[in-house]
Formats: sequence, structure tokens, C-alpha cells
Amino acid sequence: MNIHEYQAREILEKYGVPTPRAEVASSGEEAEEIATRIGGRVVVKAQVHAGGRGKVGGVKLVDSPEQAREVAEALLGSRLVTKQTGVAGVPVEKVMIAETLDIKDELYLSIVIDGDIGAPVVMASTEGGVEIEEVAENTPEKIFRVAGDPLIGLTTYHARDIALALGVPAESLSATTKLIIDLYRVFTENDCSLVEINPLVITEDNKIVALDAKITLEDDALFRHPDLVDLRDANQQDPLERRADAADLAYVKLEGGRVGCMVNGAGLAMATMDITKTIGASPANFLDIGGSADQERIEEAFKIIMDDADVEIILVNLFAGIARADVVAQGIVAAAKETNAQLPMVVTMRGTNAEEGARILGESGLNITSAPDLAGAADVLKQILLELEGAS
Repeated sequence: MNIHEYQAREILEKYGVPTPRAEVASSGEEAEEIATRIGGRVVVKAQVHAGGRGKVGGVKLVDSPEQAREVAEALLGSRLVTKQTGVAGVPVEKVMIAETLDIKDELYLSIVIDGDIGAPVVMASTEGGVEIEEVAENTPEKIFRVAGDPLIGLTTYHARDIALALGVPAESLSATTKLIIDLYRVFTENDCSLVEINPLVITEDNKIVALDAKITLEDDALFRHPDLVDLRDANQQDPLERRADAADLAYVKLEGGRVGCMVNGAGLAMATMDITKTIGASPANFLDIGGSADQERIEEAFKIIMDDADVEIILVNLFAGIARADVVAQGIVAAAKETNAQLPMVVTMRGTNAEEGARILGESGLNITSAPDLAGAADVLKQILLELEGAS
């Protein structure tokens, strides 16, 4: 689950991580009042769940409270389009007004889970203020990595090693070491999947400050953090993804895809998307209905796919274990009839009650082509797509 920068900043403050003075505003008038309190010259930052804000006007330095009001009013109510959003962008409903600092140097610091070793890894670089992907591609030797121990955490000497690798001034070494330890606590105690500070700055008086913060919370651990659940901003989500969340479906809308995918199991969903790409098509979504989906959830999953205007054909790939093929088939038929679905469907079912599921689909009167396996489904899918292209 993504949260806004101002929310991430509030979490950091609880753990003693130094951040700039800042407040959040929902109107131009509030922005002007906050800028006056902070000191006049401030940074106005659009609060959206997307990176790259600065490149599209979402982060602006202003010299007066009046300018803060003007910029805030221009941003609020708009939709910000960055390389991390779709063409529709995301709504700007709040802006953060933050004090400016005299910056001497910009660093990078983050904590993520390394799946290969099964532990949190602290990544640090002297190349702050730029995207870490660019650093990894162009100067990978400038990224320093230290793994934390799942049982004992990140030791003080490891945090000190990171601070030394960042080349902070001697008088800032202790504060930087503490900041790294505190960030590690933020990560582990809140079940985060990402904590990123970019940039982490050294001021002219050698203070260390987290200038920009991004925190991503692990969805599967939110049951342990009911207070953090309230930080979710549903308006930042794609409407179809919001519906999927409400139905407890794992769904991600993909830009430019034509093939709506319905699959049970994340690995199977990834394989389905891969084989779709191999035949020259693009998946319109990632959708895992889960192993225990009932008919109601299956119906909602189908309706979500149908409500995606980009979808031209639906591919269902089911390996029935806990979820029975006949239940899935009944859900598809019920939803298709309710929505008056006309789109062609390619379906492959294996496992529990697969023959019964195929029978239900075959007798439904819907535009369904069955296939014995995923490879066969890919061949049918390719042929139908070619026919659709010829017809257009």
C-alpha cells in the first residue's frame, strides 16, 4: 500500500528521523497561511502516489506566501501525469508546504526486501537527488548495500559503515548512524516493503535531514497495523483497482493491453501474461482471483475486466485446486449474462471439476473457445486476434 509523502514524514518523525518543517494544505488559503508560518520561501509539493513530480511541475520553489497560494491553487484539483501514472494521471487533492534548506550535499538511502537472501537490505549512494535506477545503470559501483539480520536487525557498526560509505562529515557521523538505525526500525516495525529517502541531505551547518520520503506498506501485513490502514487514499488508485481491492482481488491495470486475463494464482498469472506477450499481444491486466474465490468474487472479477475499455478479448487460465472449475465457470456465465458480454473468450481449465466447468461454459451460449492447456489457448488467442485485426 502506497502512502503520501506527508504521511510518510509523520511516521518518520515518530521515530526521531529529522525532516524539514512542513504542513499539508487542501486549499490555496491554507497554503498561504502555512508558508507565512514557515518563513515565506517554501517548496510546494503535490501529494500524489507517483514519482517524477518535479519533472511535470508537481514540485515548485516559491519566494512568498502569495506565490505559494497561486501554485497550490493551480495544482489542487488538477491531475498530475508522470511517467509512473497512466495517461489519465492522478488527482491532486493536497499539497505539502515545506521549508527550504541550505543544502551542501544530496545522498540516497533506502531499505527494501531482498528476496534472494530473505532479509531487509539497506541501499545507500552518494548520488542523491536522482533516480536510483539511473545510478544502478550508469554507476553501479556508487551503490553501497548492507543486509540486516532478520533476527537481530541492523547493528550499529553496520549503520556506521553505511554512514562512512556516504562520506558524511565527521561531526555528522553519529547523527547519520542514528538516522539509519531509526529508518531500519521504521521499516521492520511497520512491515514496510520500501522506505526511501531521496534525497537525504547534508545542510551547510552539517545537519542530516530526510528531505523527501517514500514509504510503501506490505498489504499482507496490514492486519497487524489497523492504524496504518487509515492512511490509504483510494482516490489515488485506478477505479478498477479500487473495486478489486474491495472484492479482495489481486488486480493491476496495465496500460495499452488488449487481452483481459483472469487467472488463479500469482505465478500462473505471470505465466499467462508472458505467453500473451510471446504471441505479440499485450495483457490489459494482472488478475489473480485467488485459490478460494467464491462465485460472487469471480463475478466481480469478470465485471472488472469487462469494464476495462481497452479489453478486446478475455483469456481465462484456471488450474483448479481449492477453487473448483465449475464454480468459476458459473461465475463467468452469470457475470457475462448480467453484463451482456459480447467479447470473445478463450478458456483453459484443468484440475478439480474441469470437465464440468468446460461443460457449463460450452452450454452457456457465450462466445467461448476452449483449449486443453495454456499453449493451446495461446494459439487460439493469436488466431482470434488476427481475425479481429482483419475485421477492423
